[in-house]
Amino acid sequence: MLGKFQKSELRIEIDAPASVIGDSLLLTSNLRQWLMPQQLSSGLPERLESGLTFASWSGPVAIAHHVQVASDNCLRSLLSQGIDGYHEWVWGDGWVQSRLEGISLLPLNLGQTLSLQRLRSFVIIKVRMAA
Repeated sequence: MLGKFQKSELRIEIDAPASVIGDSLLLTSNLRQWLMPQQLSSGLPERLESGLTFASWSGPVAIAHHVQVASDNCLRSLLSQGIDGYHEWVWGDGWVQSRLEGISLLPLNLGQTLSLQRLRSFVIIKVRMAA
């Protein structure tokens, strides 16, 4: 794999219950909404589950994801192709943390920061709509 080893850990506060944050990360219909413009494979199940393998695309760069853990407060995937490494999400009431590590030509910290901002906006809208 060409690229540079990169490691990034970010944690943000989101005024939302853990269940809303988790549904935003684990339900594929929600993922498709807030991950845009990133695209996901077609034919995914309604909810991500351990053992699932799928692809995402950031422009022309494909990233393969193999879900190792998909639980009520954690999502961890091994990554290959555009990023060789892993991405782990952990969350609770009022917070979410993302840890990304791998070898890639992509600027991982920038992508991770933008993803967290999009997730926060999406979750806040979900919470307001439910109120």
